[in-house]
Amino acid sequence: MQEKSPKTLYFVTGGAASGKSSFAEKVVRATGKPKTYVATMQPYDDEMRAKLEKHQQQRGGDWTTIEAQIDIVSVLDQASADDIILLDCVTLWLTNVLLGDHDVDAACDALVNALLTCACDVVVVSNEVGMGIVPDNALSRKFRNAQGKVNQMIAARADVVMTVISGLPLVLKGSYDPVSATHVFPAGKV
Repeated sequence: MQEKSPKTLYFVTGGAASGKSSFAEKVVRATGKPKTYVATMQPYDDEMRAKLEKHQQQRGGDWTTIEAQIDIVSVLDQASADDIILLDCVTLWLTNVLLGDHDVDAACDALVNALLTCACDVVVVSNEVGMGIVPDNALSRKFRNAQGKVNQMIAARADVVMTVISGLPLVLKGSYDPVSATHVFPAGKV
């Protein structure tokens, strides 16, 4: 009897339009597992609807898509151990939480706990927003600070952390070989 390998939490971050979503999709495809895409985008305008449709076409029809603009926790809680989830993305989810007047700290804690207790592998995508200028208004600063905090929370607990710059992945924690699509746990994680 072969022992089941531990589940893996991948965290893929990078700037807007850096190629992080496309790279995260490759990570998911390489596992060969049944794929679930958890979409957090709320398409408010024609540009966002067009982006959503483009992403759907690029992924293809062999994904199960679940729209979860706020309640990601219940999706993660119901996941099958044999699947892999792509959560794309924490940035849009956090925007939904913040603009919906939810308790941001409680929502972030619940998300991180759900990621840790989820039965299957999860690839989380999030924007890195802390490398630009300090925003000029309170709401934007609140968002930037919350995004930085949740990114740090996820990265601290993830097995593999990668950033994508100009379409190229850079491993920050753990290891990942894009050619063989394998990962190695950091010391103490096995």
